[in-house]
Amino acid sequence: MSVCPNCNYEYVDGVTICPDCGTALVDESVIQKPRELSEEDWEVIYTTNDEYEVDMIRDNLKSAGIEATILSQKDRNFPAPGDFSLIKLLVRKNDVKDALNYIQATKNQSDSEDK
Repeated sequence: MSVCPNCNYEYVDGVTICPDCGTALVDESVIQKPRELSEEDWEVIYTTNDEYEVDMIRDNLKSAGIEATILSQKDRNFPAPGDFSLIKLLVRKNDVKDALNYIQATKNQSDSEDK
């Protein structure tokens, strides 16, 4: 099976160029698949009920080179009054200290601008 090294899409035999990005396809055995991530690789550093808040923090961390992911337990299919679900922001365990420092520095900067 042929795979695009850029898009990671698989194509049937005979296709040699990725129709999406124009990159030459390679055999899938050449592509090194990333190791599956497990729960032990990540740690929760922030929880909230507001999606916009956790999205902003995640985007700020990513701009600082810190990989972050969101675990949302919201169920939009079940209409109910109030908001009882938690949204968690997770970072890799080796980035926890840097992420917390970055969040605190951002918060301190925001607080000083508000004064």
